[in-house]
Amino acid sequence: MTMTQPNLEGINLLAATWGRGEPHDQFDRLRAEAPVYWHPEVDDTGFWALTKHADVRAVSHDHQRFSAEVGGTFIPTSDEEALAQLRLTILNMDPPRHNHYRRLVSKGFTPRMIAALVEEIERRAVAVIDDVCERGEVEFVEEIAAQIPVQMICEMIGLEKEVWPRMFEISNQLIGSRDDPDFQEIPGGPEASAMEIYALCDAVAADRRINPREDIMTLLVQAEVDGERLNEFDLNMFFLTLVVAGNETTRNLINHSMLAIIENPDQAQRLRDDPSLWDTATDEMLRWGSSIHNFRRTATEDTEVRGVPIKQGDKVVLYYAAANRDEEVFVNPHSFDVGRTPNDHLAFGGGGVHYCLGASLARAEIRATMRQIVERLPDLELVGEPNRLHSDFVNGIKTMPVRFTPTAPSWKD
Repeated sequence: MTMTQPNLEGINLLAATWGRGEPHDQFDRLRAEAPVYWHPEVDDTGFWALTKHADVRAVSHDHQRFSAEVGGTFIPTSDEEALAQLRLTILNMDPPRHNHYRRLVSKGFTPRMIAALVEEIERRAVAVIDDVCERGEVEFVEEIAAQIPVQMICEMIGLEKEVWPRMFEISNQLIGSRDDPDFQEIPGGPEASAMEIYALCDAVAADRRINPREDIMTLLVQAEVDGERLNEFDLNMFFLTLVVAGNETTRNLINHSMLAIIENPDQAQRLRDDPSLWDTATDEMLRWGSSIHNFRRTATEDTEVRGVPIKQGDKVVLYYAAANRDEEVFVNPHSFDVGRTPNDHLAFGGGGVHYCLGASLARAEIRATMRQIVERLPDLELVGEPNRLHSDFVNGIKTMPVRFTPTAPSWKD
């Protein structure tokens, strides 16, 4: 530890806490009393927790002093071995290497490319609600929230439909904590899930070398960095990152957006009365339900944040969920307001080189899915408590049973 810090009793931002719910009460205390807080861990180590919007943004833009590559972007826990497969992905690279790898897939995620997909995304959102609307009760996460994100990223990568449901399952297994009761009995644990996804990647890559298609996997097997093709390990890391990030994050943004709508029915009615609010509503959903609650950096030199000395090698963790409720930036930050403007949220990171590559895709998927729900299932409600993911990384919900008045599919209207 680098200096004396307030001993704020009850502060615990590790996986088990997120399994019970979002710790906004703790974030409020930290922003007010210790915005740069030394958070202890069980092995006598620790990390600096940053909870203010300005600090999260500043560190996100400063890869020279705060590196993603030196120590990785995940909080080390008992799951460090399980997360090792994510260590050398693009998430954990600094420029210039990060820039080289990011360019390989960026062409598939430009706003222009996503704009061309909007009609297809909206068509799929209609179909998802058509599939469930007559039943009156469903498991929201798997049957609604997961559908568009996993369909779109798997199709963009080039995966066959029969493996799409398995990609949903593997994502949870890779991101969840070993202490999560739902994952403790999985044979082989997260490592087995990683090996399964690597094997699938190898098979798809081998096919694309012989049978190229218009998909991201073909782009990757044909790409070169410094004059050399990506090796098997590089391909595995790209594949894993795309599958997990492409469906896990947006699915959970939809989950939290649905909870916000259920808890604030007046805001749902505002959207039904005034559809022009959907642009600001989508940004408010992104602010409200930050699905990636943190990323870590490592100090590359002795430095400071808000006058607090930080030593070279110290871990610095950026809490986006806390920054998105900063009272200095957002009026009434704990109120869900579909008309909120301005809305300088950090749901896609604090900017800089690691700004989310799939931001435009996520926006389109959230808007399309939530609009279908709000307009076609207006009385949707919970029938059980959400079962939350135990994770130091993803603000996830595993299951969330809901019910609603059955309605006719769109093709019967």
